Amino acid sequence: MVTVSDTKVTWLTQDAYDRLKQELDEMIENRPVIAARINDSREEGDLKENGGYHAAREEQGQAEARIRHLQELLRSAKVGEAPANDGTAGPGKVLTVRYEGDDEDEKFLLATREEGAEGELDVYSPESPLGKALLGAKEGESREYELPNGKVQKVTLVKAVPYTDAK
Repeated sequence: MVTVSDTKVTWLTQDAYDRLKQELDEMIENRPVIAARINDSREEGDLKENGGYHAAREEQGQAEARIRHLQELLRSAKVGEAPANDGTAGPGKVLTVRYEGDDEDEKFLLATREEGAEGELDVYSPESPLGKALLGAKEGESREYELPNGKVQKVTLVKAVPYTDAK
C-alpha cells in the first residue's frame, strides 16, 4: 500500500504538464502499431533468430516503461505557476553559480528531468546534493555541499531567474 508520504510530488509548469501529457497520449495511441509489428514479425517463423521480432519486443518494453513513468509522474504532479523572479534559488529557476577556486560561472536549470527536458542547459534535481544546498539561497549567498569523494565544495549563487525569463 502506498501512502501519501511515499509519493513524491513533482511540480510542473502548465507548459511542461501539457507537453508530457501529449507525449503520453501519443505513446498510448502508438501501442497498436508496435503490437502489429510484433505480430508481423512473429508470423515470419522461428523466433530464436528473428531480429525484427526481438527489436519490436524491446521497443514495446521501453514504450510501456515510459508510459508507466509518465502516468505516475502526471498522477502525482502539481501544476503551478512559474516561480517568482525574486533572486532566490528554487525549482524552475536557471541558476548561475561560481564554484570556489573557479573563475568561470556555470549555468544550469534546477528542476526535474521532465521539466527541463529540452534545451541546452544542464538540469540538476532539487534533490541532488548541489540542488539541496542551493535551495532558498539568495543571489550573492554562498553554500557548501558534500561531493561524492567526501570533500566539501563551496558554491556561490550569482544569479537566479525563472526558466521562462531565461529563454
